[in-house]
Amino acid sequence: MPELPEVETIRRTLEVMVLGKTIEDVEVRWGKIIKEPDDTELFRLFLKGQTIQEIGRRGKFLIFYLDDYSLVSHLRMEGKYGLFDKSEEMDKHTHVIFKFTDGTELRYRDVRKFGTMHLYPKGTEQDVLPLSKVGPEPFSDEFTPEHLEAGLKKTHRFIKTVLLDQRLLAGLGNIYVDEALFHAGIHPERPASSLDKEEIQRLYAAIKTTLAEAIEKGGSTIRSYVNSQGQIGMFQLELFAYSRKGQPCKTCGTIMERITVGGRGTVYCPSCQKRR
Repeated sequence: MPELPEVETIRRTLEVMVLGKTIEDVEVRWGKIIKEPDDTELFRLFLKGQTIQEIGRRGKFLIFYLDDYSLVSHLRMEGKYGLFDKSEEMDKHTHVIFKFTDGTELRYRDVRKFGTMHLYPKGTEQDVLPLSKVGPEPFSDEFTPEHLEAGLKKTHRFIKTVLLDQRLLAGLGNIYVDEALFHAGIHPERPASSLDKEEIQRLYAAIKTTLAEAIEKGGSTIRSYVNSQGQIGMFQLELFAYSRKGQPCKTCGTIMERITVGGRGTVYCPSCQKRR
């Protein structure tokens, strides 16, 4: 699933491709992707004539800001956007097509059909699901060491499980939680409430640094992720933990181990990330 750096990269490339384009019509081929409104014909009618004014991001969600509406899109496992000329052939996995007045089309392709789209009156999207339950952005003023500490001290759940919970912090997923915990020297099965102030400061810094570096590299190309222009991200070459089971730790040489935490595969260094 694309995480914050991948979604931010997609946002930036989409902004180059579709900003200022006006929607002439919308074709929905798989209605279950449209969650709000629950009538795909209304979805189509609301979007007709709307111009894309801005493309934003909230955690792992893309937000298309139109004249009167905000379209909140979650790519889930396999969702992808691409800009095509209307004459270009369309494959069977293309499920939503935004047809522009200039003859181009923004096509949403999703092999597993897990992606979602919510359309709300502009300005209300942050107050309703799915965005209303999303925590602060990692680079926002709201995300401080104090905010992180307050959230961690409330729960005895494993630290990895807590960081994956989008209510505490927006945008982290399996890749970047593993990476941040490695750089902070924290075992993924540590109870969140057991972290002391120094460890929380290290974790806070590791989260921000890891995400910033991943965005700079265009995200991590794991399995099928590419950005909206078909380009791969390069941060996977910088990974210290995620997907490195059985390989020597880049810091100390100890063989990296894999466990399951909260149902998610988790790779860590038993030497650098001791369970205290």
